[in-house]
Amino acid sequence: MLEILAVRTRHRNELIDITREINRIVENSGIDEGMCCLFVPHTTAAITINENADPTVKSDMVSKLNKMIPEKEGYSHLEGNSDSHVKSTLVGPSLNLIVTGGRPLLGTWQGVYFYEFDGPRNRKVHIKVFKG
Repeated sequence: MLEILAVRTRHRNELIDITREINRIVENSGIDEGMCCLFVPHTTAAITINENADPTVKSDMVSKLNKMIPEKEGYSHLEGNSDSHVKSTLVGPSLNLIVTGGRPLLGTWQGVYFYEFDGPRNRKVHIKVFKG
């Protein structure tokens, strides 16, 4: 089963919690034990797991990556989004989650986040749930 989750971003750099949607997709798959593979088919976006209890973690993550990899740094890429490419490479385009008891296995404070680096845009996350 392959699902495509549409994600609409509103800012150039932002973290969007998609945990609820991932939980729904895994539950609807009917797979009790297996894996959930998430893939972002964009070169200026990524996916990650991080704390979802305190919303300030999201702003801290965005702020720190922007300081480490500034938008205007004299890059050669003419499109003007080289910082976005660097950030997406560091965070990564894919994520694998263990599925057990019909749900993704996440820690108490963990959530799944879509990470936008070149928004606002309409994005996609490909999700494959399988037995394994």
